[in-house]
Amino acid sequence: MQKLLQGLQHYQTKIFGSQRELFERLSQGQSPDVLFITCSDSRINPNLLTQTEPGELFILRNAGNIIPPYGAVQGGESATIEFAVAALGVKDIIICGHTHCGAMKGLLEPPNNRDFPALTAWLAHAESTRRIVQDKYADREGSELLSVTIQENVLAQMENLRTHPVVASGLSQGKLKLHGWVYKIETGEVFGYDPEVCQFQLLTEHRSLLSVPQRKPLALEI
Repeated sequence: MQKLLQGLQHYQTKIFGSQRELFERLSQGQSPDVLFITCSDSRINPNLLTQTEPGELFILRNAGNIIPPYGAVQGGESATIEFAVAALGVKDIIICGHTHCGAMKGLLEPPNNRDFPALTAWLAHAESTRRIVQDKYADREGSELLSVTIQENVLAQMENLRTHPVVASGLSQGKLKLHGWVYKIETGEVFGYDPEVCQFQLLTEHRSLLSVPQRKPLALEI
């Protein structure tokens, strides 16, 4: 906690002053172009990863970057998506998974329901991911199995995202685009799903962020 308090003091005395004009402008409102959905994992920093400033990303985080289908849960995910699209008018939605994801490990090896009842219920919203991996990748194990689970989960959550009315409407009008990313913690690389080749491609080499994923077997390790 002491480290956090020291950080606050440094921010207020050294950082805020140099960006006062930015924050004065942001106090009048926000107009982000991107809704960035990612995991709660402490190793993921969306603004650092994308080199964006305050006010540029509208961020939604939870365990496993999971988006329940519309109507399945009346909670923060649906409300955040609705506000981002209908009120803020974001133009792009990114779902970003990451390597070494504890939630996806929990999906493959479920935790004790008695000890983690809320987590067990939450992971049920990724049941389609678990089923796809079980049926399509029976020959994979270990890190390879976790890797394809992380990738398939991004695609599954993109499909869930499309069930939300504001997203479906935005997509049908061409006002909104969906993107699936996977962040590789150990290298800093980010891979984006390209439906033309049905694989996640390194974004620094393939800059076109396409939507409408197709369901075919993915590559092994990324």
